[in-house]
Amino acid sequence: MTSVRVLVGTRKGAFILSSDGKREQWQVSGPFFGGWEIYHLKGSPVDPNRLYASQSSGWFGQVIQRSNDGGQTWEPVGNKFTYEGVPGTHQWYDGTPHPWEFKRVWHLEPSLTDPETVLAGVEDAALFRSTDGGTTWNEIAGLRSHGSGARWQPGAGGMCLHTIILHPHNPGRIVIAISSAGAFRTDDGGATWKPINRGLRSEHIPDPTAEVGHCVHHITRHASRPDVLFMQKHWDVMRSDDAGDSWHEVSGNLPTDFGFAIDVHAHEPETIYVVPIKSDSEHYPLDGKLRVYRSRTGGNDWEPLASGLPQQDCYVNVLRDAMSVDSLNECGVYFGTTGGHVYASSDAGDNWTPIVRDLPPVLSVEVQTLS
Repeated sequence: MTSVRVLVGTRKGAFILSSDGKREQWQVSGPFFGGWEIYHLKGSPVDPNRLYASQSSGWFGQVIQRSNDGGQTWEPVGNKFTYEGVPGTHQWYDGTPHPWEFKRVWHLEPSLTDPETVLAGVEDAALFRSTDGGTTWNEIAGLRSHGSGARWQPGAGGMCLHTIILHPHNPGRIVIAISSAGAFRTDDGGATWKPINRGLRSEHIPDPTAEVGHCVHHITRHASRPDVLFMQKHWDVMRSDDAGDSWHEVSGNLPTDFGFAIDVHAHEPETIYVVPIKSDSEHYPLDGKLRVYRSRTGGNDWEPLASGLPQQDCYVNVLRDAMSVDSLNECGVYFGTTGGHVYASSDAGDNWTPIVRDLPPVLSVEVQTLS
């Protein structure tokens, strides 16, 4: 029997929400790792009961947790991340050099073919790989060795590698995004990388069309068309039809094109979802009305989805990793807010309901469709 598992990372622990295929009643488990920031947790596509979680604390540092039973029990695994790439510095906010540091793991991306292999994107921006279930971690050093590394600088949330996209047919191709450096791609498994930011324009940097320096908030794609990418940038919603070699804007009639989260319908590769936020200084919905916007045409033409969402006095944010979809026939869409609510739609966004309320601020939402 089909069921759904929603993995929620928050500022004060992890929660697992479970339901059958009807998605009407939800069981809430947690908090796991109470009091710790859980920036991300995600399950293996090969073994859905193999979960990985990024647990961090300003007092106690970074821990990677692993579960082999769908989150019922957890064990800490290898937590030593040593930069192996080029030494040196990156740019600080004021343009001065700053030594590379290790602060936290922002994103975990399990392999599409091997439950023992998982990638980690960290702050300061670097990419790591484990091939033994998280016990040992080795930097994919080619990324920071790219000649532009000294010009990367932190966004407001830190210089984080927050997006990792694996290609379902070409294991050598990986797309990543860094705030505030931009998007990069490798076609040889990480040995060499190139920036893929042509077409991006950012007014807040000295050269608005520079090769690097763009504040990319999130990138997503549909598995059936892995080289068609959708991006939510600091401002602008962007699309690439050539694996990032070039981008064009598809913000269209959005009321504002600032936001963090973006995702794609499980069965309709031209249907995409964003959550517009008022501005880069006012991280809340316009007019206090929480609305998801959907495009069924791959961008430009957008419609607001508000049924079941608060339409007055709502001043929450939806962070970059806090939206996901299930793969049931009637695609479910899920997102979490900084106000601690997780909303779900079982009809592709037409209607919404909160499936849990009053959690700590939600940092990430990932969905597993189980059979």
